[in-house]
Amino acid sequence: MSTPASTSANGHPAHLDTVVLTLPASSAYLSVLRTATAGLAARLQFTLDEIEDLRIAVDEACAMLLADGESEEHDLTCRFELATDLITVTVSVSAGSPSLPSRDTFAWQVLTALAGAVDASVVDDQLTIQLTKRRGRAP
Repeated sequence: MSTPASTSANGHPAHLDTVVLTLPASSAYLSVLRTATAGLAARLQFTLDEIEDLRIAVDEACAMLLADGESEEHDLTCRFELATDLITVTVSVSAGSPSLPSRDTFAWQVLTALAGAVDASVVDDQLTIQLTKRRGRAP
């Protein structure tokens, strides 16, 4: 999906593209997400440091999602929404009885420091973590 690089009616940047990857919910496939993250952030002209921060943040978010157990029977879905100067990464996984990750942990603090805006939600059996990283700004 492609849209013009402009600001939407609500003042937020319009999305240029959306990329969705669906993989087995196993840490064996996280290298695919790290590579996709780096490639998409590079496409938006993020600096090498920003790209590496985002790669680590995506890896950490996925580790949180898979902490209750990996299952290649379930899917890990990663949605990248690209805008002119930001990328939003939403990772989600189905879980039997999902619970929100604690925001008081060191891992959550690392996510916030690396990505900027971080949120988590549970809807039905889907546990989701969303990261938003802006180019050229400290989180």
